Amino acid sequence: MPQLPQNLQARITPEPIPKGIEVSINGKFFRHTGDPALPLLWYLRDVLRLTGCKCGCGDASCGACSVLVGGKLKRACTLTMADVAARAITTVEGLAGPDGALHPVQQAWIAEDAILCGYCQAGQIMAAVDLLARKPNPNDADIDGIGNLCRCGSYPRIRRAILRAARAMQGKAE
Repeated sequence: MPQLPQNLQARITPEPIPKGIEVSINGKFFRHTGDPALPLLWYLRDVLRLTGCKCGCGDASCGACSVLVGGKLKRACTLTMADVAARAITTVEGLAGPDGALHPVQQAWIAEDAILCGYCQAGQIMAAVDLLARKPNPNDADIDGIGNLCRCGSYPRIRRAILRAARAMQGKAE
């Protein structure tokens, strides 16, 4: 490998590692060096190209942007990158296992044909994962309490998918 002339070697100093906000997203580490007020939603979609998380309302009303932050359901449209510093974030793209096996909720969604237009479904799936982590055997009121909106009215299919996933996660065969 060629050497730089001695007079140039003395003038070259490496740039310091830029300060930024470090996050873990779907098990991979990232450093955001831009505006700390950037919404997590736009970091996921525009920077990382993880487009499962959707922009529906911008004020945390609809749930299309639902993700797990530290294992808890959050709305990415109202969280800034500063809010999620040093946190572990899971998006719908991160639910499948390392071998590509779908999460039981994803499998139930397919089995129950829960997706109509599909716009809200990534958020619905993330809300269902959160619900089943908190309440492994949910009742109808628990499912109704999720609060994610579906303009297509896929609620009966979503309910069936959540109940199917709950049974699968408890080892009860379909």
